[in-house]
Amino acid sequence: MTTVHRGRWTVEDRLERGLRELPFDVPAGTASITVELSFEGGVIDLGCHGPDGFRGWSGGARTQFTIGPEWATPGYLPGELEPGTWHVWLGLHRILPDGVPYEVTVTTSTSPARRPEETPPPAPERPPGRDLPAPEGMRWLAGDLHSHTVHSDGTLTVHELACLAASRGLDFLAVTDHNTVSHHPLLPAAGAHAGIHLVPGQEVTTDLGHANVFGDTGWVDFRRPSADWAAFAEERGGVMSINHPLSGDCAWRRPLPAAARPRFAEIWHSSWWDRRWGAPLAWADVWRPDGIVPLGGSDFHDPAQHKTLGDPLTWVLAEDGDVLGALAAGRTSVSAGPDAPVLLRVDDELIAVGADGTVLIRPDGRRVAVRGDRVRVAADGPGMHRLETYENEVIALCG
Repeated sequence: MTTVHRGRWTVEDRLERGLRELPFDVPAGTASITVELSFEGGVIDLGCHGPDGFRGWSGGARTQFTIGPEWATPGYLPGELEPGTWHVWLGLHRILPDGVPYEVTVTTSTSPARRPEETPPPAPERPPGRDLPAPEGMRWLAGDLHSHTVHSDGTLTVHELACLAASRGLDFLAVTDHNTVSHHPLLPAAGAHAGIHLVPGQEVTTDLGHANVFGDTGWVDFRRPSADWAAFAEERGGVMSINHPLSGDCAWRRPLPAAARPRFAEIWHSSWWDRRWGAPLAWADVWRPDGIVPLGGSDFHDPAQHKTLGDPLTWVLAEDGDVLGALAAGRTSVSAGPDAPVLLRVDDELIAVGADGTVLIRPDGRRVAVRGDRVRVAADGPGMHRLETYENEVIALCG
């Protein structure tokens, strides 16, 4: 059975309601659904919802998807195709002044979808790790908290991304595909194959801002108010972080009451290419005057881009390898890479490693010159601490 929707989206349509739902019927006995989108100009995002809930999202990365009981296009959830009314989601992301003509064709079939063959790359060799001072029974783990795969707009499979991260010497990697959790079931096997801990994540993505939710929380509904995202994450044992708050048209502009603002923010993002620029630090002071937990993320999508996994690198002080627990506890530090100068907080001490000649800046603005390889000074309460060079370039952060 085939269902076709066609028309022209206007700027007025986008302003009235940016996410549109186009219905189609799924008869009993259906073994696969294929949706094809075509349009001229602009950007239209694509997703799907069934009678029992969310079934997938690919944003602007795809114009076609298939869902079946055993396999679905990356970004979409395989499983029973329940009979009834389904909906194609169209996000009117960029609509030209003259409008955007579109056509959506939905085909239901009694033939099952075929799973493409995938051969994981060989397990990589891991470079030696770094020995950083930590309390007994705990260890600083190196990772990256922002990455994407073919399940949204990345170019690598989950296995390929895991192997690349391990080859960079990372101990953990959060896989945070946009508005979907279809990658989550694949993480344990891919992580075991590559020898790296893969943290389930979702980048909750809207026109007015992005946030990462870390943990096996289930799908976070990006259509809901941001306060609901935060509450959903907390109720299910996850952690929510505001992403790249000052990054171009992806900057954070969503309303979020002060009482609902998360403690975590991706202050150091790959877009902070000139770290003499103090705006992210100023934003953090306004966002949470009582102090934030700084995180870092490369926002890696494609080896052909300028971004590198682990640049910046987030360290977490973990017990028994519990990355999410360390993150939730705020035991984090951010550096430029695995071998770069790092500022650690251990109990009531700050430890600057490999940072001779830099300046330690406390949350209240007091400054201390760092002289030596492993310099220890007393910590003085909550808030973000940082190391800067004589040129006022930020080279390390910790909470």
